[in-house]
Amino acid sequence: MANRGPSYGLSREVQEKIDQKYNPDLEQRLVDWIIAQCGGNLEKPQPGKQNFQTWLMDGTILCRLINSLYPRGKEPIKKIAETQMAFKQMEKISQFLQAAEAYGVTTTDIFQTVDLWEGKDMAAVQRTLMALGSLAVTKEDGQYRGDRDWFHRKAQGYRREFTEEQLRQGQSLIGLQMGSNRGASQAGMTGYGMHRQIM
Repeated sequence: MANRGPSYGLSREVQEKIDQKYNPDLEQRLVDWIIAQCGGNLEKPQPGKQNFQTWLMDGTILCRLINSLYPRGKEPIKKIAETQMAFKQMEKISQFLQAAEAYGVTTTDIFQTVDLWEGKDMAAVQRTLMALGSLAVTKEDGQYRGDRDWFHRKAQGYRREFTEEQLRQGQSLIGLQMGSNRGASQAGMTGYGMHRQIM
């Protein structure tokens, strides 16, 4: 973490708003899932945003998590080195983020490396892990471990097939977005230039 003094003014207000988005209940669910997904040999962190950040900060757990979502031998991160060097740890976080995007997590759901490393936006880290868990549940490829109720299933595409005849019939209809000409008449209209009758 960077050694920074306290922030003041607008910076402090922005950081407080970001911090309010962090969900302690969600943290507990994510910790339980990561331990179940990676295997029981992980040590559970103490509750709290700071402890959650410290637990994930070196990138090793995140790399193990993304690798566990793939079949053996097809893991995206081949070598996970245990190291205390800051730039290597940040590199592991970046590898996780690239692998998560390749897995199918949308770019808007992916946090920045500094969000975790400096603890700037731990809610974004939670959002990424939630999106990853939801994708893992939705894929149903047998790699997900844990309670299926922890994550929402993502909506699947529903492709519709129409025959040529159905497509031709659709071309002759006026869509309701364009309005309707049913019931339209000029009854009660007066000609231009005539006075309006006011009673």
